[in-house]
Amino acid sequence: MTTLTLLKGHEKDLGGGMLVRRYLPAADQKSIGPFVFFDHFGPVDVAPYAQHDVRPHPHIGLATVTYLFEGAMDHRDSLGNFQRIEPGAINWMTAGCGIVHSERTPKDLISVPHRTHGLQLWAALPKKHEEDEPGFTHTPQADIPVVTMDGAVVRVLIGSAFGRTSPVATDMQTLYLDVVLQAGQTLRLTDLPAEAAIYPISGELEIDGVMLALQTMALLDTGSTPLLHTTSKAQFVVIGGEPLDGPRFLSWNFVSSSKERIAQAAEDWKEQRMGQVPGETEWIPLPQR
Repeated sequence: MTTLTLLKGHEKDLGGGMLVRRYLPAADQKSIGPFVFFDHFGPVDVAPYAQHDVRPHPHIGLATVTYLFEGAMDHRDSLGNFQRIEPGAINWMTAGCGIVHSERTPKDLISVPHRTHGLQLWAALPKKHEEDEPGFTHTPQADIPVVTMDGAVVRVLIGSAFGRTSPVATDMQTLYLDVVLQAGQTLRLTDLPAEAAIYPISGELEIDGVMLALQTMALLDTGSTPLLHTTSKAQFVVIGGEPLDGPRFLSWNFVSSSKERIAQAAEDWKEQRMGQVPGETEWIPLPQR
């Protein structure tokens, strides 16, 4: 029988009653393909005027990847970009040599009860692109390729799968799929990259006959073609890609192949030298060590 390597994750409190479950980085698994960070937030019922906003904060050396199942948020950054993020869209922000951004509840949702649910991932940039100029790309739901098979709907968020390729551009091989599989159906995962994992969002899912519990990430044997089966309707994501081109250091919101570069970024943020988000007057202070 197949033996799955599992990541259980742990809860983190972001404040204001917003809890996330974090799977990467893990003690025994620092990355999966280019992904060095994986947070699942919600589903949570948000009360009117709840304080779930994320004030301006900096990043270097990574790309943030924001994907919603429910709710909405407003993205603003130090390049002057503004984007309402809604379910089904992929939002890829390249931090490169440095960017500052905020994520806030849209004005039309502040005073009304609503639900929020989504994933935020970070992809470490290849070493030769760590200091690229920052940027932000929004790919709306309508532009995401959808593959429909017997009992399965696969949304190819990033990368290529089942004969379709996402328009989201990356500097490294990256795979990110959102899959809904109806009860009693099967799906075989083929042409996986060198590193890949699967994470269930809802429902009951088996991998090669082994049940995968909710709130558990499973590393996939990419030398095989895993067979997925559901006993109830299930939704899950598949992530992965080529291995990183060397180790990465993570400190707060910074990712780099150089500890010295992270120290410099921390000093730059402390002294407010990394730029400002237009219209914002707040920021998250550098954490005390």
